[in-house]
Amino acid sequence: MTTIGLLHPGEMGSAVGASARADGARVLWAAEGRGVATRGRAAAAGLEDAGVLGDLVGRSDAIVSVCPPDAAVDLARAVAAHRFAGVYVDANAVAPATARAIGEIVEKAGATFVDGGIIGGPPQTRGTTRLYLSGAAAARVAALFARGPLEAVVVPGGPGAASAVKVAYAAWTKGHAALLIAVRALAIAEGVDDVLVAEWKLSQPDLATRSESAVQRNTRKAWRFVGEMEEIAATFATAGLPDGFHEAAAEIYRRLAPWKDAQTPPSAAEACGALAKRR
Repeated sequence: MTTIGLLHPGEMGSAVGASARADGARVLWAAEGRGVATRGRAAAAGLEDAGVLGDLVGRSDAIVSVCPPDAAVDLARAVAAHRFAGVYVDANAVAPATARAIGEIVEKAGATFVDGGIIGGPPQTRGTTRLYLSGAAAARVAALFARGPLEAVVVPGGPGAASAVKVAYAAWTKGHAALLIAVRALAIAEGVDDVLVAEWKLSQPDLATRSESAVQRNTRKAWRFVGEMEEIAATFATAGLPDGFHEAAAEIYRRLAPWKDAQTPPSAAEACGALAKRR
């Protein structure tokens, strides 16, 4: 039985851990410093508490990191400080360059690095969510998810290739959602929102519904998307492409961050009205 250390069981991470368990792996997590909600998710997913990070590292054959992108490098450093020598999978929404930097950190400590990127929501049924993997040990990691709800896909190329797939995908999905929200905010600020929505119904009949959905689906998670948009912007800049669009998307999500963990998402009018900051 392969033992996987999962860092950390948030909404996505706990579902990844449950999928690995469905494939027969033993999955550990470290409860030290984690909140009640995280503990509840870990228990519901059947994860075993190793207590502290050092014990988790010492007992794991592989470690899978699923955390907000701005915490990914520090988490890799924390694991490397314990001289982890197994397979380290960074499955976070980071730029290819960031993924390669994480690889250097954990490999200097003795680990084998696999780059990863998750596309889709928390996996419940197979075929809905994919874990893209790249690197020399990618096939070994993919074998840990052969039958459960999470589908693993090996991407040709070394570390950074899987992250590039994730970045390109999210650049559109979360980028265009931010743009739609900003367009509604502009119309509200100028007092023409009703007219715009009426025009959309005539010429772009799906946009009004999509703009409402963008608010409903993204406001409570907007705080997580700030770092992701910044990683995407950095990837565009590295490729010699304009990065301003996704820097702006990061700011849009930053202004929506106050709705983190709200019981109910705001209406489009409420969220978009809060976006505009008059100069």
